[in-house]
Amino acid sequence: MDIAQANEEFGIPGVLSIGIGKGGLPLICIDNAFARAEICAYAGQMLSYLPAGEPEDLLFVSRDAYFQPGKAIKGGIPLCWPWFGPDPEARGRPAHGFVRDRPWSLLSTEAMVDGTTRVRLGIRDDAETRALWPLSFSLELEVTVGAELTLALISHNPGEQAMTITQALHTYFRVGDVRAVRVEGLSGRTYVDKVGSGGERLQEGPVTVAGEVNRIYLDTTGELIIDDPTLGRRIHITRSGSRSVVVWNPWIETSAAMDDLADDEYPHMLCVETTNAAPGDPVSLRAGGEYRLETRYRIQRG
Repeated sequence: MDIAQANEEFGIPGVLSIGIGKGGLPLICIDNAFARAEICAYAGQMLSYLPAGEPEDLLFVSRDAYFQPGKAIKGGIPLCWPWFGPDPEARGRPAHGFVRDRPWSLLSTEAMVDGTTRVRLGIRDDAETRALWPLSFSLELEVTVGAELTLALISHNPGEQAMTITQALHTYFRVGDVRAVRVEGLSGRTYVDKVGSGGERLQEGPVTVAGEVNRIYLDTTGELIIDDPTLGRRIHITRSGSRSVVVWNPWIETSAAMDDLADDEYPHMLCVETTNAAPGDPVSLRAGGEYRLETRYRIQRG
């Protein structure tokens, strides 16, 4: 990306600029009346959202995260597409698909009349993606930064045959101490336990973390709340186009095995992901079809 040209075409004086971030990757910086935010234009990945007056970022990014082409960035909101989890065909392709470690294009920026800022990025199929997944596609990320943060992942099928996808907005939330956090809104829901036997279990009461957690909650569409007494805040999560929710924390041993997550960081992160990731969730897109996966985050203080 030519930074000077990008600023000339997409910059908004006093509100939005494009610069060089860690590892030399292009970084979109937003500073409006409501919040400050950062988006890595290389990966189409939200890295930071800090509402005005808030002492702590909404998002967690590991201090050991990779910032280099071809590597996924550990933290923020990575985009998992066109599959979630391991390669569904066991061909050795990257976990969570191939769009989170490839260059995206900046499509548009806009200062909205209500003072919010909207950014659109996109990625399309090319020879490299077709070697991994032989279908035509067009994918957009729409980010709206205001008193709330809204992300929409919009899948387009410009080809002549149907495509099937799974997907996720793989959000890493910053928390004060994950052992004190409660995730509300999932009580009574069935989940697939990826740490234990892999069987289905019933959630009773709020979700708490006292060890490694990796769960796919099925058939859930209601509001979720991350209650974080250590940071004195409640994070409200609303979703559309999402049929499941993934809750993940690697805990001690899994964290220690990750080169891009420092050993002492797991207590300060929790992933609560807006997904279509369960066995019954795959989205079928007819030729010419479109699908919108959207999530909205709001911080309630106290």
